[in-house]
Amino acid sequence: MRGWWWVWSGCPGIGPARMAALQAAALEHNVGLDACWLWSRQRLQEVLAWPGSLLDQVDGYRQRCGVDPDRTVPADVLMPMDPGWPSCLSRLCPPPMALHQRGRPNLLPWLSERRAVAVVGTRAASSHGLAMAEALGVALAGAGWPVISGLAEGIDAAAHRGCLRAGGAPVAVLGTPLNRVYPRHHQSLQDEVGRHGLLLSERAPGQGIRPGHFAARNRLIVGMAAAVVVVECPERSGALISARLAAEHQCPVWVVPGDAGRWSSRGSNRLLQDQAAPLLSPQDLVAHLGPGPCQRNTSSAPALVQALGAGASLDDLERSLGVPAGRLSSELLALEMAGQVVCESGFLWKPCRP
Repeated sequence: MRGWWWVWSGCPGIGPARMAALQAAALEHNVGLDACWLWSRQRLQEVLAWPGSLLDQVDGYRQRCGVDPDRTVPADVLMPMDPGWPSCLSRLCPPPMALHQRGRPNLLPWLSERRAVAVVGTRAASSHGLAMAEALGVALAGAGWPVISGLAEGIDAAAHRGCLRAGGAPVAVLGTPLNRVYPRHHQSLQDEVGRHGLLLSERAPGQGIRPGHFAARNRLIVGMAAAVVVVECPERSGALISARLAAEHQCPVWVVPGDAGRWSSRGSNRLLQDQAAPLLSPQDLVAHLGPGPCQRNTSSAPALVQALGAGASLDDLERSLGVPAGRLSSELLALEMAGQVVCESGFLWKPCRP
């Protein structure tokens, strides 16, 4: 199932809606996606009513891949059927078909529960906006909140730097594949986020970069956030898209008031007129949100480390200790940050050797 999903998801013209229709058709006819691969063009048209232009693309793709295509899924790929998949993203319109990830997968359960704070804004920020974004990154990290943004120039980068400076967990959702850096001078910052936090992208390696990809990733940022902070943005800005999406998802929007005479603050100041909550200091936000999921709490650390044995999954620990998965994730993350445990591939937790 997983391999065939990966194969079909690479077909030009097949997005989330058509993939869902294909799955529904397979279920209705009591077959798998592997059988659908062998359906004739006429059969696909009869069952799915796909237009001729799409069927041309499907035929060409199947000819290139062959009857028995390579179904190897890259190690960095997450798909909706995977245990680590952020379930909140499946409710987006459209949901991502797959995610490429690099960094600390133990952050994924918190993203699934929307336990992160998004900090967004303009690339051409004022010194005040940059300072505020960095201060927000520091304060949120100190309170245990993952800071999620887009690794763009300006506000995004400042928020990530603040989070890193405070030893926090930055999460960057890229508009490019993970093997591309944009802007190029963010190479070291992207590497740091990948080491200490998590990099995510729905763009496959080798995929071209288009302006629409950056706007599209905003829905992922908002979809995993408990709150969205717009630090500074003009009247035409992707941050305004994020604010609108947040309102649609009933996600609180906070706005840092800006210079009324500065063009780069006109969009964010307009949000204040639309009843967004003003944010005068990072401490106000932290006080409102309370402690985040990454706040260090190792009260049951000895028992937890002992229960790991030679290695255990989150499900194994939940069964053996009788502790809720959310609390276990928080304590495991704190232990990892303290260098006592490590999360290996397959979400297997192991104690670090002395």
